[in-house]
Amino acid sequence: MNIHPATAADIPGIWQLIRELAIYEKAPHEFVITHEQLAIDFADKQFFAFVAEKDDEIVGMALGYNMYSTWKGVSVYLEDIVVRETYRRSGIGSKLFEAVARYAKETNAGKMVWQVLDWNTPAINFYKKYNANFDEEWKTCRFSREELEGFRIRK
Repeated sequence: MNIHPATAADIPGIWQLIRELAIYEKAPHEFVITHEQLAIDFADKQFFAFVAEKDDEIVGMALGYNMYSTWKGVSVYLEDIVVRETYRRSGIGSKLFEAVARYAKETNAGKMVWQVLDWNTPAINFYKKYNANFDEEWKTCRFSREELEGFRIRK
């Protein structure tokens, strides 16, 4: 098993894992990013990723990006960790999570943040192993692309 920072050559495998995650999270209709756009965004350094490779196949990935906290400064947001189903419970997720945490430490991040779905008990238990803080105070808010297109500024 080899864990390493992603390269442009890893984008097809990363895209496939993101697709698998959308299916796992019962939201394949939300998965709209194309392979081409993911490659463009990676080349533009919109995100970083670590991949887990076994026998020249990408079997897991962790994807994140730098964000800015007005209180903590530059920070890291971990968007997703995905491990192919047949490779789960083999320590790959831990190695990927630790790679992102190491990256956050090495870049002197003010904090590392991520979200987990409230029904995803395996993921919740995974993060509990690391003594993660589960913030019950903050609520996630968002606009979809369609909602942004329809957004009107109040006068």
